[in-house]
Amino acid sequence: MAKYGFFGVVATLVHLFVAWTVIYLFNSSVFVSNLFAFLTAFVFSYVFQTLYVFQSSFHFIKLAKFFAVQFGTFLFSYILSDIFPIQNSYLHTLVIVAIMPLVTFMIHKFWTFKEI
Repeated sequence: MAKYGFFGVVATLVHLFVAWTVIYLFNSSVFVSNLFAFLTAFVFSYVFQTLYVFQSSFHFIKLAKFFAVQFGTFLFSYILSDIFPIQNSYLHTLVIVAIMPLVTFMIHKFWTFKEI
């Protein structure tokens, strides 16, 4: 759980850095900037979660499951955060990344990285 938390924090920082950079440099929408950030953090997270947290091997089925969980949670977080009237794009992004880890660990532990 500590490793998951550590790599989750790092992936969250990667997500925030990329999203805020895209917002700042390109004046992009919250959704577009967070989509770029999600894809970047996804690759980082999949590699480190697979190797160091769940000590598993790379497999296309696990990758597909990981993507489904992460992207589904990203969309859920975006929709949930969009309910609140947050005008600040940076704060809106922070709300999105705060919601995601609350859901994903258990799904990954018992579904994504369950041995095939």
